[in-house]
Order: sequence, then C-alpha cells, then structure tokens
Amino acid sequence: MTAVTPAPGPELPTDPEDVKIIALARSALVRTQAREGACLRDSDGRTYAATSIDLPHLQLSAVVVAVAMAVSSGAGGLEAVALAAADRPREADLDVLRDLPGQQAVLWHVDQRGEVQHRVGLHGPR
Repeated sequence: MTAVTPAPGPELPTDPEDVKIIALARSALVRTQAREGACLRDSDGRTYAATSIDLPHLQLSAVVVAVAMAVSSGAGGLEAVALAAADRPREADLDVLRDLPGQQAVLWHVDQRGEVQHRVGLHGPR
C-alpha cells in the first residue's frame, strides 16, 4: 500500500480504511493514466475504484463513475471517498456525493503522488 504523505496543513487520515481507499484511487489513476482516479467506500465497507472517462461522446468524472458503480451495486450509503487528481474536487461531484446517505462521510483529495491536499466533510454545515 502506498504511504500517505502530508502536504502543509491538511488533516491526514487516521483510519486504515481511508488510507486504503486513497491508495486504490491513486492506483486507478496511475494504472490508466486518466485525469482522475477515485475510490468510494459504502456503508457496508465495499469499495468501488474508478477513473474519469473522456470519450468523444461520454465525459464523466471519476467520482461520478464510482457513485454509479456503488448505486448500481445496491450501496445503501457512503462512508468515505478518495479522489486522486491535480485539481480540487468539483462542486458538482460533491453534490452527487451528498445525494448518498452518510452522516460522517468525507472526501479525501490527494494529488498524483498521494499527498493529501484537502479533507471535505460531505454532510456537515456548508
């Protein structure tokens, strides 16, 4: 598993399951050379790794693909998401994640090297 290294200031994951989804998101990104990699953990502990899709007639973010995989597999809720990407999470992706139940759900944003950039609470005050 890839170690998570700190960037100046961000909170770092302490839950080994969060470290795992960060590694899976980064692995998907590196393996496919996509723009983004994501991994979602549902409320049953299942994980869904995905990458962004950029075809002439279909463009989807990695977060949207991971949510679609989870929902189509019967996920009842969300625990955490990791996004490996150069850019910050888009508000549209955060809105899609907020459609899923999960009181303490968070998104970990890491760069391509796996360094934590941001931690976003999904269901708290905005």
